[in-house]
Amino acid sequence: MSFTKVVITGTGAVCAAGMQPQAILDTILSGQSAIGPIRQWDTTQWPATQAGEIADLDPRKLVPDRKLHKLIRRTDLVGLYAASSAIAASGFVAYRDALAPDQVAPYNDRTGAIVGSGGGNFQNQYDFFPLMSAADGDLPAFGRELADNVNPMWLLRTLPNNVLGHVGIQYNLKGTNACITNHSVGGLLAVIEAMEALRAGEADRVVAVGHETPIEPQMVLYYHRVGLLAKNTLRPFDAAGDGSLFGEGAGALMLETEASANARGAPVIGAVLGGGYASEGQGLLAIRADGDGLVRAIGMALEDAGLAPADVGMIVAHANGTRQSDASEAAALRTVFGSTMPPVTGFKWAFGHLIAAAGIIETVVALAALKANVVPGIATLAKLDDACAGLAVSAQPRPPRSNVALVLCRGFAGTNAALLVRTA
Repeated sequence: MSFTKVVITGTGAVCAAGMQPQAILDTILSGQSAIGPIRQWDTTQWPATQAGEIADLDPRKLVPDRKLHKLIRRTDLVGLYAASSAIAASGFVAYRDALAPDQVAPYNDRTGAIVGSGGGNFQNQYDFFPLMSAADGDLPAFGRELADNVNPMWLLRTLPNNVLGHVGIQYNLKGTNACITNHSVGGLLAVIEAMEALRAGEADRVVAVGHETPIEPQMVLYYHRVGLLAKNTLRPFDAAGDGSLFGEGAGALMLETEASANARGAPVIGAVLGGGYASEGQGLLAIRADGDGLVRAIGMALEDAGLAPADVGMIVAHANGTRQSDASEAAALRTVFGSTMPPVTGFKWAFGHLIAAAGIIETVVALAALKANVVPGIATLAKLDDACAGLAVSAQPRPPRSNVALVLCRGFAGTNAALLVRTA
């Protein structure tokens, strides 16, 4: 099947490991994890205290428009920053602004945005706590005082599509758009949906974004209580692995049809080749031991791209550090690739699990790694878990066997996404 070629003309990323893709890759290659003590609240008596926080986050450095800060949350700040970075790197705005006046509107109409975001953090509701305490269970009293006690901008601040809306407003993007809230796979699905929109002729350019800042008291507490968080170190595929740890940040890719990029002589970083998505339908936290959903997602991505397993040069695994997920992911990779598996790596050990932003920021870093001709090692890997036997993973960097990367992402309710990208 012949598809419109979808190329990548810009990337952007921010997380605890750095403010741009190359800085994040450099941190990973140094073998140093950016995960450390949580500083957003006092965790002295907290059961879990570690996460990949962005150090000294300065809203003005992320989003210069100070008026906008009143209308958006921390997660929106990082999402807008990543989106703006990818757009700036692509150079399409300067090209559009140089067009004849009658050509600008059609250009905007053919430019879109698709964003994967968290469905809403618990902190969105914290504005209500003082009044809830004062009302002491009296619902009518709570209702009467609500307007005088809760910020009238509360609704606008908590919209899950804030990044989508404000990116469109700032850059006058009037084409196809969508906001995807699907737990960890949201950001990777944004890339897949953007690719499909370009293939289908819905747009000529789409910025795909994923963002989330899940480091907050209730999120940490609840993940800890269901046994998903590590004590202090995220150790993917390791015999001593005891769970995952949160990170925060965002990633973005500027995607265009090849014709759109060529028309303005745009720098091409790489291409999006294909994607796949499958659900296991087992339950909210249940994961099949054989990795069936991931096997099917990878198979669909390879078929979509017209590639064979042997064409894949490196695999960026979900590698979230939880024993069951890591073991089933290893099983899936053994099923698909067998004894000819390419080098496997993962990045969450270095900056944490960014939930909705995980897959897209790992795609951005994968492109930077392919450009540098390196598969970064998992520095926290000391002894491979027996359940992950046969996995082509290492603590040391290795060369990829081609310029194609397979990026994997998994979420609650047995969701699995796979994306194939190639460097130029």
